[in-house]
Amino acid sequence: MSETIYRRMKDLPSTHLLGAGTATCAGCGGLQALHQIYDVFGDKTVFINAAGCMTLLSVYPFTPFSGSWLYTAMGSAPAGAQGVRDALDILQAKKRMPASEDLTAVVLSGDGSAYGMGVSSTSGAIDRNLDFLYICYDNEGYGNTGQQFSCATPHGAKTATSTGASGYPGFKKDLFSLWVANKPAYVATVIGSEPLDLARKVEKAKKIKGPRLLIALAPCPTGWGFDPEQSSEIGKLAVKTGIWPLKEYSDGQVVHSKIPKNRLPVEDYLQRQGRFAHLFKPQRNEALLQGIQRRIDDYWRDIDGT
Repeated sequence: MSETIYRRMKDLPSTHLLGAGTATCAGCGGLQALHQIYDVFGDKTVFINAAGCMTLLSVYPFTPFSGSWLYTAMGSAPAGAQGVRDALDILQAKKRMPASEDLTAVVLSGDGSAYGMGVSSTSGAIDRNLDFLYICYDNEGYGNTGQQFSCATPHGAKTATSTGASGYPGFKKDLFSLWVANKPAYVATVIGSEPLDLARKVEKAKKIKGPRLLIALAPCPTGWGFDPEQSSEIGKLAVKTGIWPLKEYSDGQVVHSKIPKNRLPVEDYLQRQGRFAHLFKPQRNEALLQGIQRRIDDYWRDIDGT
C-alpha cells in the first residue's frame, strides 16, 4: 500500500456522500464503515441492496445515496448486480451511454446473506467474473429481525435463537477464505474504527476490475448489547485482541495489513458486550473463555509466530 494517497488522517475525504438522518440504529458499526467506503469509492455507483439492516437507509421514494440504489431479496443481490452490469454494458455498446457515465455495481449485504442465503448467487457471480464490488456489513447475526444467529455468529455469543447457558454452539464461518477459494480479484477485511486501513483498501479495490469483496465488522449496539457511544471502542478492541484480523487477498496472496502487537486478552473485547455476559456471570465459564482465546492464539501463531 506504499502508493496510497491516504497516508494520514488528514488525507481522508472531508466531504461525505451519504446523507444523514436515516432510520438505522445509533452507533451502527455497519453505517460507520459504509460512510467511509462510499466517501472513498465515490458516487458513480449503483447499490444493489439485499434485504437487511441497510434497507432502513431508504424511505420510499428517497435514499441517502448520491448515486443510484436498487432493492433486492436477501439471497439474490449478486444476481441483481449481474443484471445491472449487463444493462450498463448494453447501453454503452449501443452508444446510448458514454463510457464517462459508467457506474460500478455495488452489492450491499449483511452477514445473513453474505455468509448464508446469498452464497450460491455470489459463487455464480464470481464464476462469471462479474465486475462488481460486494460490501458485507457483518454484525454477526440477523440484526434486522431481532439478532437471530447467522453463519457469522461467533462461538459462545447469546442471540435471540441461541439462549442456552453457553450461547451459540457453532463457529463463525470464514467468509474471507470462502471467497479466496473462488479466486476473485480482491478480498479485504475492514472496520470503521480503523479508517486509514479501510480507505487504503477501498482505494485499491476501486482500481481493480472483477469480483471484489469488503467484509466490514459491524459492531451492533442493539444486537451485541453495549452503549452506542462505545461502538468505535468495541471495534478497536476487536482488532487489538486479534479477533478481527485486518487482511487482504490479491494476486494469489493473503497479506495482513495490521498485525496487533502485544495483543490484548479476548476478555477485554467480550466482557464489554451483553451477548457474552453469561460467560462471566453468575459464574465464569473458564473452559469456554479459554477455548475462544486458544483459537485466536492459534490463528496468530500461524501468522506471526507468537
